[in-house]
Amino acid sequence: MARMLHLVDCLLVVGYLWVLVTWYRVPWSEHYTRLAVISFCLSLFFFQSFQLYRSWRGWKFYQEFYVIIKAWATVIGILLFYFFIFKISIAYSRLVFLIWSLSTPLLIFLVHATARRVLRYYRQRGRNIRRAVIAGAGDLGISLAKELETIPWAGIEIMGFFDDKIAEEPELTAMGKPVLGEIAKLPDYLATNDIDYVYIALPMRAERKIFMILRECRSLGSRIYLVPDLYLYGLHHAELQSLGKMLILNFNPHTEWKRSFDVVFSLLVIILGMPVLALIALLIKVEDRGPIIYRHKRITAAGKEFDCLKFRTMRVGADRELQELLEKHPHLRAEWQQTYKLKNDPRITRIGRLLRRTSLDELPQFFNVLKGEMSVVGARPIVGGELQYYKDSAGRYCSMKPGITGPWQVSKRSNIEDYQERVNLDDWYILNYSLWTDIKIILRTVYIMFKGNGAY
Repeated sequence: MARMLHLVDCLLVVGYLWVLVTWYRVPWSEHYTRLAVISFCLSLFFFQSFQLYRSWRGWKFYQEFYVIIKAWATVIGILLFYFFIFKISIAYSRLVFLIWSLSTPLLIFLVHATARRVLRYYRQRGRNIRRAVIAGAGDLGISLAKELETIPWAGIEIMGFFDDKIAEEPELTAMGKPVLGEIAKLPDYLATNDIDYVYIALPMRAERKIFMILRECRSLGSRIYLVPDLYLYGLHHAELQSLGKMLILNFNPHTEWKRSFDVVFSLLVIILGMPVLALIALLIKVEDRGPIIYRHKRITAAGKEFDCLKFRTMRVGADRELQELLEKHPHLRAEWQQTYKLKNDPRITRIGRLLRRTSLDELPQFFNVLKGEMSVVGARPIVGGELQYYKDSAGRYCSMKPGITGPWQVSKRSNIEDYQERVNLDDWYILNYSLWTDIKIILRTVYIMFKGNGAY
């Protein structure tokens, strides 16, 4: 399949060039023949060199597209150098070459995406399956097996686990798969069974076992992959960097693109929403003559505090009233201790209830975004005292700025009764954020704002 796809890609490069030359009525000369031959040879070599035909099981589409672009950019770079050295660029149509250069990777990706769709279809029906075993039946091995279950289109079937716990529990199973033996038995199993992949899911303190697997199993016909136990800590966005001759892991999420998006989006909202901001400010002032903006301490990246801005939705002095309310009404105190919110809070003003239901009270937070204290999309802004409920994920929470909206906003909003569910939603976002995820959350937020359910 890979060889056939490689040949199809090289023929596509040449065939597409011929189509463009014909379409734009450019005379086909020996120069184009030479270009076609050189392009075919370069594609044949560099497409393979960039490992474009590796196994893409479990990989996302954009990752393959990125490799296609790199391989094709190398081909085009060499062709441009060829034109420059021999001074023959005048022999070619610039329009044809430009279109061919820019759109060829899209065509190649379309072919690859189609091939992957076809393979996924067959794999989900039990064909073109690769068999794998996992060395390690602990939390890391179980997490890996669960992840593979969520991507059946990858076509990877787990045959079982190898783990030394079997000496203590002979009938040990994990994820419904048998524990086939101790780690030391893995080489014998590979020698007598057709296994495509071996995943090492052992803690890094088990370096002797890991080295044994690498030393004795690499010549037994299986591809070996190491799943670092750092994954257990949710470091999905950790980046491997170099510091002199040393390798280091950067645990700080890469959010430069996020900051640019935040600034542009916030400026647009503030400029376009200025009439709405002015009207809301006027209504709040007219109702009780009190302050327009309410400032409340929240924590941002690295655990630093900042003044989170909102349109005031409660009576003046509402903070002082809270303690009295909680003392007089035990059911309200229980609700507050569970969610840090009151569903039918008597302190909310008439205009405040409307602002909360539509989430318009949070519009001033776009100024927090411009100041660099918040993001448009992120985890919930929390007070310092709430960080204790995040337990092991508190460090992850403090690695990013909180958001005006997020997965909590587009799910049940304030109807979430279990605080741990809120923590899980924040955790999910921090581990899975991306530009596309942010855009989807923003679109869903706009829809939910108009529905107005779940906010109080």
